[in-house]
Amino acid sequence: MDRAQVMRAVRKPQSAAIAGLVFGIIFGGVILLLQSASPVLMADAAHWTDHPDQVNAVNRALDLIPFAGIAFLWFIAVIRAQLGSREDRFFETVFLGSGLLFIALLFAAAASLKSVLILRDSGFAVSEELLASSWAMALALLKVFGARMAAVFTISVATMGTRMGTVPRWLALLAYVTGIALLLTPPFPNLSQLLFPVWIIVLSCFILVRGRAAERALEAQSPSAP
Repeated sequence: MDRAQVMRAVRKPQSAAIAGLVFGIIFGGVILLLQSASPVLMADAAHWTDHPDQVNAVNRALDLIPFAGIAFLWFIAVIRAQLGSREDRFFETVFLGSGLLFIALLFAAAASLKSVLILRDSGFAVSEELLASSWAMALALLKVFGARMAAVFTISVATMGTRMGTVPRWLALLAYVTGIALLLTPPFPNLSQLLFPVWIIVLSCFILVRGRAAERALEAQSPSAP
């Protein structure tokens, strides 16, 4: 397989679907791990490293985050390649900008927690104020600002898909509901963060099913070999 064939393969919608599935599964696991380690009250945030189970859960989540980011970048790249010049620059900019900002905020939240764990494991005396501030910083980056960027990304993808006729109405409606819920995250339960990876998984499954159906249709139309 030459370079041109490889590039055509990685730009196919199925490639975006696989990347979306990988991201959705990994990021969903990250959210569940962080939720299991989250202090019940913010007053307990200064002691989140006192419990080995909580530290192990956070470490596992932090180990997974880079792979979630890579898969999401791949998902964005393939979707953008599929759009080509068919979409106007306004929606393309919102789509790309919100996706990249989401990844940046996700990595920043991970760095906030990881830096404290590195200091602690290196033998430094980590104050309660630093522990509490690192957890609060990660919480703000991921659940407040990150959730908003995920909402904008979801809504922009649904809007572009409906304009191009590639996203059915039921999937676009699900995206708008997800986006609104993420924009209003504070009044909702913590697990509302799972709406984003779940929607990405649903979208990826739809892309896979549609791609396979298109391939079967092409095979049926092509003349059989003598």
